[in-house]
Order: sequence, then structure tokens, then C-alpha cells
Amino acid sequence: MDIQEIKQRFGIIGNSPGLLRVIEIAVQVAPTDLSVLITGESGTGKESFPQIIHQFSTRKHGKYVAVNCGAIPEGTIDSELFGHEKGSFTGAMADRKGYFEEADGGTIFLDEIGELPLSTQVRLLRVLEAGEFMKVGSSKAQKTNVRVVAATNVEITQAVEKGDFREDLYYRLNTVPLKVLPLRDRKEDIHLLFRKFASDFAERYRMPTIRLDNEAVGILLSYDWPGNVRQLKNITEQISIIEKERLIDAKTLQHYIPVLNENKLPALYRGIDEKTFSSEREILYQILFDMKKDMNDLKKLVHDILQNEAAVANIQDDNAQLIRKLYQTENGNFMADQPAASRVTINPTHENIFDTEEFVEESLSLEDKEVEMIQKALEKHKGKRKYAARELGISERTLYRKIKEYDIQ
Repeated sequence: MDIQEIKQRFGIIGNSPGLLRVIEIAVQVAPTDLSVLITGESGTGKESFPQIIHQFSTRKHGKYVAVNCGAIPEGTIDSELFGHEKGSFTGAMADRKGYFEEADGGTIFLDEIGELPLSTQVRLLRVLEAGEFMKVGSSKAQKTNVRVVAATNVEITQAVEKGDFREDLYYRLNTVPLKVLPLRDRKEDIHLLFRKFASDFAERYRMPTIRLDNEAVGILLSYDWPGNVRQLKNITEQISIIEKERLIDAKTLQHYIPVLNENKLPALYRGIDEKTFSSEREILYQILFDMKKDMNDLKKLVHDILQNEAAVANIQDDNAQLIRKLYQTENGNFMADQPAASRVTINPTHENIFDTEEFVEESLSLEDKEVEMIQKALEKHKGKRKYAARELGISERTLYRKIKEYDIQ
């Protein structure tokens, strides 16, 4: 049977190279008993490939059991998969066969495998490695001859890193990986799928088939379809039922595609320069330093005005009041106790206004401030790096690296 016949038999629509390659691999691996892990985003049609694998295997005359692991409550999933003995828990009024016992000699498809609890993952691993399981409430092992095909729409490798999925089970399931591409990577199939769905709904609801004009086709292809084939099918059905006009233009189509204008705009990559920050804390520091620089600039401007006696003589009383407020502290005193770098003395009467020291802009170097903060933290905690690192909000290892980098004694 060629690929075209396989697509027709299992209702697969599309001619993209990525889709055809996945079908080829499924057919090639079918005659073996290897475990298969199918990955892909939700709505890409992963459920079709376990059926292909089963129908082209030596188990095609056995049972094919599909189980949605995410739809079964955690408290009952062991019983559903492996069965239970009478009286093993409250409500167990009789013995019950599990899916693995029912599928003996056939194929079991475990959809959303990433939702399995860790305790159930241990039981599944035993089935894959030893071909046996125990019912809930039983101490007797039962043999089963079943092929496992699993699917997930989550990144299992990330779940393994977080400890939510067993690494040994992942490698045991992932003997043959199949990745189903999202619809945005199968642009050539989008309009083909739309026409097929439109034809199916026209036949179901006994109405003329909807069509898209050229501009609407462009919008259809430019959208990323985060819900993939399922989303495209639902939107096609909505338009088929709601719209009276059978030729759909771009404006009409936009009403059915959510947040079209905000969807996946191209990102401009500008590279990494000296202004790229490694943490939000550094960004906050930079904002504060910029604000301080603006204040210093303002003070310097006022200082320059005050140096010019002619200009000062023409300052009106309200301006003098404004300047005095700028340099007054909360208790009403002038900033006599402020650092010399930013201090000026102002006479409450604007007739004799003079500066006492030369204005020198303080350093705004991010490195200088970082060194100063590290030194203060070390002094506060008497050289104890552990507590100094905690005070700074960084790891002790990072603090040690900074001390070496800046040669802080």
C-alpha cells in the first residue's frame, strides 16, 4: 500500500514532506514490537499514527485500546490500566480487568503519557521491561503481551529535568521517536485542509461549500494556527454555518481568527552589546543610576545659574523659592550634610547666592557600584561570604567570582 492509500484509509490530509516522512517511519516500524513515542503540539493529529502502526503490524487482528491518561483521575488510573482485585479499595465490589489485560496480544495507545503519576510510571516501566504487571490489591504478577505506543504534547525532556517524569521510562518509551509537525510548519497543507473541511461540512449541513478569495487565502496562510488542525477545523465549521455568503473575503475571515494583528510578528535580532543585562536586578540598578544622573544634571544646571551673578540678580522670588525647596531636606534645613560632590549652599535671600565647593559629578560606572555594594555587604557580615551573598541576592559562587574578578580584598 502506497502513502496516498494510507492517507485515504486513515483520514490524513496533507502533502508536506515532513508529514509524509512521519507516515513512512510509522509504516516501517509497524512490523516490529518496538515502543514508539509520538510527540507534537495539541491538535496536530497524533492519534492517527498509532492506528497506522497497529494496522500494519502482526498484531492487527488483536485489540487496539486507546487510553487518554490525562482524563483519568490520579486515584483511579492504576485500577484503569492494570485492574484491581475485589475489596482492594472502597467501591471495589468485584474483580476488574485493566486495559493492559484487555489489550493482551494487541496494541495499547497511551495518549498524554506525560500526565501519568510517578507511581504509575513505575508500574508501566515494569510492563515494558518484564512484560508483567500486578493488579491493585494483588500480590500475583500477571504476564501480558502488549505493544505500547505513547504520545504527548509536552516536552518530556523538561519534565525529566524537573523530576516529573522518570528518565528510565522516557528512554524505554522513546525507542522510536515520531515527531508530528505543527500546522505552521506545513504551510502547503493549510489551504488543502480548509477546502477538505469546508466540503465535509457542506455535505453534513446540506449547504453550498464556502470558498476563500485570494486575499483571504493569504491571511489563512500567514496565521500561525496555535491550535493546529483542530483549530482550523473548528473555524471552518463556524464560517460554514454562520456566514450567508459562500465566497469569504479577508475582512470576514479576520473576524474568526483571534488576535490576528498580534500574532507572531517577526522578531528583530540586535545581538548582545554592552547594554545587555544578565538579570532584572542589574536593569533596576541602571534605571536608578540614570535617575540619579538626571538629578545631578539638574543640580549642575542650577549650580551654573547660581554662579552667574547677573542671572541670579534677575531671578524672581518664586524661582528662588523653587530653588530653595530643591535643596532643602525634609526637616527644612539646607543640604549641609550632603556629600561635597553634590552640595551647594543657598542663602534664603536670593541677593547673595554663592557656591562653597566645586561641583564634581560622581562615578556612575556599573562596575564601581557593584564593587561598592559587594564591599559593603562583606563589611556588614564581617567577611562571611555566605551571608554577604544572601544580602546581595546572588549565589555564593557568583560572589566568589565577582571578588576574584574585581580583586576585592
